[in-house]
Formats: sequence, C-alpha cells, structure tokens
Amino acid sequence: MVCDDNARLLYGYLDGELDLVSSLEIEEHLKICPDCAQELWNQQTLRKAFRSSSLYERAPAGLADRIRASIAREATTDVAPTAENAPAKKATIVSMTPTLLSSKRAAWNWLAVAAAVLLMFTVTWRVVPGLSGRGNSDLLTEEIVSSHIRSLQPDHLFDVKSTDQHTVKPWFNGKLDFSPPVRDLAEDGYPLVGGRLDYVDHRAVAALVYQRRQHLINVFVWPEGKETGEPRRMKSVQGYNMIAWEANGMYHCAVSDLNSGELEQFTELLRK
Repeated sequence: MVCDDNARLLYGYLDGELDLVSSLEIEEHLKICPDCAQELWNQQTLRKAFRSSSLYERAPAGLADRIRASIAREATTDVAPTAENAPAKKATIVSMTPTLLSSKRAAWNWLAVAAAVLLMFTVTWRVVPGLSGRGNSDLLTEEIVSSHIRSLQPDHLFDVKSTDQHTVKPWFNGKLDFSPPVRDLAEDGYPLVGGRLDYVDHRAVAALVYQRRQHLINVFVWPEGKETGEPRRMKSVQGYNMIAWEANGMYHCAVSDLNSGELEQFTELLRK
C-alpha cells in the first residue's frame, strides 16, 4: 500500500509536477519503501501499455456527409408543406412559426454535435500518435537534462559506486526489467565510476556514470523495443551537450558538460 504521507507526492512525481526539492525527497523515499516503488512501477507499466496499445479508431469514411444528410432530412420532414395544408389560415401559419424555429434550432444543435465529434476524431488522430512516438522529444530532452543536473547534487550520483563493470552490471539485476549494457572505457580515458536507478519518461531506467577529467557523463539506458536505425542526434540544452542513439533494441542518451567533440568521441567508443 502506498504511504499516506507520500501518495500525493508519488503521483505528482509520476506526472512531472514536482519541484526539484520534492522530486529529490520522493526519490529518496522510493529507495527505502518497496510499496511505493512497486506502485510507481505499476503506474509506469500501465501508462506504457496505454501508449503502446492501438486505442485509436478512425471515423468511418463519409460519416460527416451521413450526419449532415440525416439532419437535412429531419428538418425537411418537420417543415415541408403539403397540398392539403397549403391554403391554411393565417392563424395556422403563425402557429407554425415557433415549430419552424424549433426545428431549425434542433438542426443547428445536431450540426454542432456532429462538428464536435469530427473535431474530437481529428484531434485524437493528430495528437495521440505524437505522444506515443518521438513527437514529444523536446520534453524528453528536458527531462533527461534535468535528471543529469539533479544527479550532480550531493549523494545523488551513485547507487553503486565502482569502476568494475562486473560489479555495476549485476547490481541492476532484479531492479529493472532489462539488463543494461555496461562497458569500462578507462583505457580510452573515460573510466566507468558507477551507476544508479533513475526515472525517465515515466519508467525506471539505468544511469551509467563515466568521468573525463573533472567532467561527469551520465548515460541513460532503457529498452526502445524495435530498432529504428535512427542516427545519433546531438543537442545542447542549458549548457549541457546530449547525444542520443539506438542500438541493439536499447535507447541510449549521454549527457555532460563535456565539449561536443569529446562527448562525440566517447559515444563512438561506447558504440563499438
């Protein structure tokens, strides 16, 4: 069961609504509370399932035309004159006026409903696929850079501190639903110094920590699913350089204040 005192923070953290201090507090709590950690995992898994499911249904072809035709037939049936009532008295004509106005209002109401339905289908078609794909990449970039900055706070960089890849890699066993690739590049000037659990895009990910002189490099890793063959992408956000790539079904993202040339060299070595 989720701790009562942390329920609000937990779901606020899941939705990315917390400030830095509150995010750090809930992350510390998740390390010592298995119930809250499990609940967070359950919610992340549920969201991922919704994003990957094909929940969108396209409106049938000609739906808009059929709705308009139905409205037109309804309006015509209500107000169409006949030969028998054509010579009706003036009083009768006057009494029909409210009915005519009511029919027109009903037709316009139906038309408004139809327009709302069509608008809903259009928005769903344009927005939902973008949220489950790479269309949300700017938000993801900001989230990863924020996680990197947060890790630089005292006592937030490591869950396991080691230069031995055979110590760091097994540490993730049982803590993630995948096994991240871990390599030590000390001979090339980029030693592995540890790793930790982190949370990106509403899911638990591996964060591998490397060092280049006084510069720290975070490499975030999580399963991407299907290999898309996307090339490496370099971005600069808030003075930090970031390179993202996919390899062997995994999404990788390296972030550091290291200059772009050395970060490029580092990712080349990591990809070999």
